[in-house]
Amino acid sequence: MPESDTGAPPRVVLVTAAALAVALAVAVAVFALTQRSSSSDSAGPLPLVPVPAPFAASPGCTTLLGAVPAELTSNGTSLKVRTLADPAPPATVAWGTTDPLVLRCGLNRPPELTPTAALRLVNKVQWLQVPGEGASTWYVVDREVYAALTVPDSAGTGPLQQISDTVAAKLPPRPLRFG
Repeated sequence: MPESDTGAPPRVVLVTAAALAVALAVAVAVFALTQRSSSSDSAGPLPLVPVPAPFAASPGCTTLLGAVPAELTSNGTSLKVRTLADPAPPATVAWGTTDPLVLRCGLNRPPELTPTAALRLVNKVQWLQVPGEGASTWYVVDREVYAALTVPDSAGTGPLQQISDTVAAKLPPRPLRFG
């Protein structure tokens, strides 16, 4: 028996096993990335959690949702209207597959809307931004109905501008309501 024999597997076996483990990890990562990108290209219906929308059937929501564009542009990318999974929340439309944008109409007044709230005027529409984790929800606050556009942080300003144009064209402005 040679003096260097310690009972451990030969070095070539250890190196081969380590190389196989690394190759397997790379293959799993590539497979996962491939599945993610192919599933986002052919995304199925988008499941959404319902939120209270007591005025979803109002004429204002019917007018607004009947006029929203079939596509929005975000960072130079065209986002098409997305099919919603059943049961779909009322007066709701979404665009895009990865990080979709969601417009909901007929909501209650957002509690963040106070006389001192910071509002932003975008294409003649007053919006209240409520930041969240990974996305912000922008509330239309100066029309007959409250609508909210949830925009992922990865989106550009194009969708907010396009929805503002639709709101301004279809719903006349009204004074803010705080109570």
